[in-house]
Amino acid sequence: MWQVLLYITGCFVVMLGHFVVRGRRSRQEIGWCTSQASMEGKVVLITGASAGLGKETALDLARRGARVIMACRNLQKATKVLEEIRKATGNNLVEVQLLDISSMASVRKFAKNFLKNEKRLDVLILNAGIIGPSKLTFTDEGNEITIATNHLGHFLLTNILLDLMKKSSPSRIVVAASLAHAFDEGFDIDNMNVKNKSYPGSWTSYCNSKLCNILFTKQLSQYLEGTGISCNALGPGLVATEIFAKGSCDIVWTYYRVLALFSRTPVEGAQTMIHLAVSEEAETKGEFYYNCKVIDSSPLSNDLVLARKLWEKSEYLVDLKSEERHY
Repeated sequence: MWQVLLYITGCFVVMLGHFVVRGRRSRQEIGWCTSQASMEGKVVLITGASAGLGKETALDLARRGARVIMACRNLQKATKVLEEIRKATGNNLVEVQLLDISSMASVRKFAKNFLKNEKRLDVLILNAGIIGPSKLTFTDEGNEITIATNHLGHFLLTNILLDLMKKSSPSRIVVAASLAHAFDEGFDIDNMNVKNKSYPGSWTSYCNSKLCNILFTKQLSQYLEGTGISCNALGPGLVATEIFAKGSCDIVWTYYRVLALFSRTPVEGAQTMIHLAVSEEAETKGEFYYNCKVIDSSPLSNDLVLARKLWEKSEYLVDLKSEERHY
């Protein structure tokens, strides 16, 4: 028995050491957004802006004078952050609107009100995300919760808002992905909702959803040729945010409680997201950024045939209407 415990302890120490080294290296190579661009007169929409990367990005863009709309599920929490941002920046053009990105009904309701009240949209930042529960969980609409939150809701929201972004061009779409996209295990395009096989676990589902983020970016960029809209994805690096604190699997809990000591802060992690929102150097299309620079994403994430299949499957899963197609 003691041999087994020793083996498990040894594996844990090795794994922990690996992530500590990665965390230290991640902090040493941080890329900072150096652009001083003003965002006055610009309208920015950020999903999941009540904490972490979204909050820090909203704060930075508010300092630059943008009208920032924080689309959040928890209005009570988001309102407190809103007041913090207004106080810190003196920008009263920041506001909160209700959006549960995992619910397609909520996305449609939000988008309808947004289009009714807004005349332009210069930057759309798809930031909201989760590491899902340890047990297979579905939304009321029948979608697996991780893929619904991290991909499908943003897919639908983007499609509905594309026409407004075309009218506002040059405009930008920023997609928060992750280096974890390269750790996808057995991604099955025909079974994204995990209804015909056993649940692979929250971490694998998260990695697969981040792969979807990049494939979505690749396909969308092709549709946006000649429209004046740029669309890029990013990996923020190892960042200690609430997404890990709320994770339910053991490796996620361990990461947040221990490895957070060696990870990037939300301010550091938000730099690439800010860079893609404001920098003239980031007017690219279909690229994957890390440390404010273009890097290669995984081979699977560059499979354009798979990207097209994902788009078609996503249309089916969100029941995309003809009036919601603007590509």
